[in-house]
Amino acid sequence: MAASSTDATTSPAPATPEVDETGDDTTGTGRPRTGRLPRPRVPRSVRTALDLAQAAHPRQLVLTALGVAGAAFVAGRPMTEVWLVLATVALGQAVLGWHNDLVDRGSDAREERPRKPVAAGRLDHGTVWFALACAVLALVPLAVANGTTAAAAYVGSVVIGVLGNLVLRGSVLSWVPWAASYALYPFFLSYGGLGGSYEGGAPPTVAIVVLAGALGVCVHVLRALPGLVPDNRSGRRHLPLRLALRTGAPRLLLLASLATALVVAGLVAVAATSGLTR
Repeated sequence: MAASSTDATTSPAPATPEVDETGDDTTGTGRPRTGRLPRPRVPRSVRTALDLAQAAHPRQLVLTALGVAGAAFVAGRPMTEVWLVLATVALGQAVLGWHNDLVDRGSDAREERPRKPVAAGRLDHGTVWFALACAVLALVPLAVANGTTAAAAYVGSVVIGVLGNLVLRGSVLSWVPWAASYALYPFFLSYGGLGGSYEGGAPPTVAIVVLAGALGVCVHVLRALPGLVPDNRSGRRHLPLRLALRTGAPRLLLLASLATALVVAGLVAVAATSGLTR
């Protein structure tokens, strides 16, 4: 006699392997079948903060802030004012870095630059705009804490840098915003002080201003070297690219490095002999 349907033994359906967020099949214990440990989960807020830091051009930010703060220290400013200079310059450099990546997000995306978080899609451009707006709002009072004249000089240098991100950067005059913004750093230092109380309070020497502007041109060339190939493909013809087409990138790197060393040595020599101010 045929067995009734209630007596039939039903085979259990094969278990569906669990898949964790890393894409690995897991067992009931949560261990991946491949034997690899699951990748640690990074909170979204931490990832956003790291991407914002990368979009701020951290290498240039740190070097510029340390350089200007170091000049303030050598000039004999109190440590409180040195830290204030460091924070002011660092925040201004973050503004310039974020603005640069926002302006270049289209061309960077076409060139597929993975180290650009905005262009790579890891960082929403609205988030960067929000961070940029907050930084600008914080930069103004922070700069004013150095004194109104010093604040005008530094905020002016940041404004010139922002304009440089928008105009002239693809032409033979690409060096002009860099020279002008760096030439304002000595004014920021010579007139600066907590609440404008620094006893210098005099304009910087002409030699210091000229050498600072020359340093800005050298930094422009060094900063442009890693992106010469993408810039050439996108049709930009800024000064570093024109020079590299004539000399070759390796030789231009050597020449720019030597020029930077000479300018820095000149700044140190002039500051040691005649001081920062007139």
